[in-house]
Amino acid sequence: MKNQSVTNNLDWISVFIYITLVVMGWLNIYSSSLSLSADNSNILDLSQFYGKQLLSIGLTIPLIFIVLAADGKFYEKFASIIFVIALLSLAGLFVFGKTVKGQANWYSFGSFGLQPSEFAKAATALALAKYLSDVQVNLKDLNRQIQALGIIFLPILLIAPHDPGSALIYTMFILVLYREGLPAWYLWTGFIAIILFVLSLVFEPWAVALMALVGIILVHLKSRIADRNLVASAIVFVLISGFVFSVDYVFDNVFKQHHRDRFNILLGKQVDMKGIGYNTNQSEIAIGSGGWFGKGFLEGTQTKGGFVPEQHTDYIFTTVGEEWGFFGCLVVIALFIGLIFRVIYLAERQKTKFSRVYGYCVAAVLFIHFFVNIAMVAGIFPTIGVPLPFFSYGGSGLWGFTILLFIFLKMDANKVNEW
Repeated sequence: MKNQSVTNNLDWISVFIYITLVVMGWLNIYSSSLSLSADNSNILDLSQFYGKQLLSIGLTIPLIFIVLAADGKFYEKFASIIFVIALLSLAGLFVFGKTVKGQANWYSFGSFGLQPSEFAKAATALALAKYLSDVQVNLKDLNRQIQALGIIFLPILLIAPHDPGSALIYTMFILVLYREGLPAWYLWTGFIAIILFVLSLVFEPWAVALMALVGIILVHLKSRIADRNLVASAIVFVLISGFVFSVDYVFDNVFKQHHRDRFNILLGKQVDMKGIGYNTNQSEIAIGSGGWFGKGFLEGTQTKGGFVPEQHTDYIFTTVGEEWGFFGCLVVIALFIGLIFRVIYLAERQKTKFSRVYGYCVAAVLFIHFFVNIAMVAGIFPTIGVPLPFFSYGGSGLWGFTILLFIFLKMDANKVNEW
C-alpha cells in the first residue's frame, strides 16, 4: 500500500537547495529594496518589495503541499488539459492583459497580478513529456518532429508579441527533444544560425556569405563523397546567403528599437552609458566593486544608492556581486549548477519515460534562465528581461518555478510505488 504522506520519498537534496536559493534570494531582494534612509525594521511591510516577496514565499508552502498531494500519475493523465488551459490563458492576454512597462503579459486582479507565461512552462513541459512518452513516437520521423516542435512553438507564438525574452526560454525544450532522439542537425542548424546572425550584425553581409562559402568548400573537399554532396553544398550556400542578407531587414523592421539598441551596445556599435546601456554598465560596476568577499550584507553603496534600476528583479545578481563578492557569486552559481545536475541525475533514474522527459524539461528551463540572467547582468548577453529562478522578485515567477520543480520531485518520489 502506498504511503499517503506528501513528503514520503522526497529528494531532500533538491529541496534543501531550493530552500537555500529562495532564502538567499529574499535576503538580496531585502537589501536591494532598501534605500540609504529606509527604515528596515518591518520586514512584513507589504508596501515594500521585500514584504510582498515574503508573502509570496509564505504562499509557496501551501502551494508545494498541493502539488505534492496529487498523485504523480495525475500530471500525466491531465497533461493535455493543463496545456490547453495554459494556452488559453496566454491567448487571453491579447484581450484582457494588463500592460506593464510596455508589455501586456499580466492579468490584473486589483492589486494582485499574475503572469501566465511563468506557469505555462510547467504546462508545456507536461505536454511535451506526455507526447514523447507515447510508445509510437519516433523523433526520426518528420511528422513526429513537426508535432513535437508544434507543442514548443505554440506558447512561443502566443508569448512573443508581449514578451520576447520569455518566449526565448521555450526554445530550450528543443534540447529535450535532442535527448529523446531528435537528429543533431537541428541543434547545429540553430547554433550556426545564431552565429551567422551575430556576424551579420558586425560585418557586411557579403563578407559573412564569403566566409560561409569558404567553410562549405573546405567541408566539401574533405568529404569522401564529394560528388554526391556538390548539389547539397550549393543548396546550403544559397540558404545561408539568403539568411545572411535578410538579417538587416529583420533587425531593422522586426526588432523593436530597444532590442536593436541593446544588441548594438553589446556588439560595441553604440555607446550609451546614460541611456539603454545604463543598467548593464552600473551592474558591471556594482559587481566589480564587491571584490573577493564583498562589502557585507546591507553595505553595498551601489545597491543602497539605487544606481542599478530593477535591481530587485532581473538584476538581482548584482547585489550578490557587490555585497557578497566573488566568493558569494561562486556559491550562488554552484547552487544553481548543483540543482540542475541533481534534476538531470534524478531524471535519468526514472522508471517511466514521461517522468524522465519532464525532468529534462525542468533542467532545461532552469539552465536557460540561470545562464541568460547571469550573462545579461555580466554584460555578455543583451538585456532581455529573464529573471533568476527563486531569486528575482515576483510572485508569479517564484510560484511558476516552484510548481515546475515540485511536480518533478513528486514524480520522483512516486517512482518507488510504480512497480
